[in-house]
Amino acid sequence: MFYVFEYTPVITDTEDDPHLLDIDLSVGVIHQVDILFQDGCVHEQFVQIFQANFQIWPTNRRKSFRGNATVVSFRDFFDVGPGNTLLTAKIWTTLTADFKEIIVQIGLLPRKILQPLSFEELLAAASGVK
Repeated sequence: MFYVFEYTPVITDTEDDPHLLDIDLSVGVIHQVDILFQDGCVHEQFVQIFQANFQIWPTNRRKSFRGNATVVSFRDFFDVGPGNTLLTAKIWTTLTADFKEIIVQIGLLPRKILQPLSFEELLAAASGVK
């Protein structure tokens, strides 16, 4: 499954008062994240992604993704469990005009596809025990 979320910042979306974009997912494992900064963002539109109050990406706290005509794309294996399916993208800008849409894309797969056997099943298969 791939989810797509987009938002165009406005002048009132500042670092102290960012726009909070809800990223509502299903249960599974995030395996791909893409953040598109269109031409014209000039490294002055920023994105951080949180689960509750914990910054997930970028991993180093208080830092943010930014770019210009750039797709920030990476693989990860982040577990999204029951009751924790809501992520939040904090988006802000230092631009004063010509705001560009930011697109966040999330690839998510059911855990069973990424790990078809449990640890116990793997041990049993390796030892020949049924």
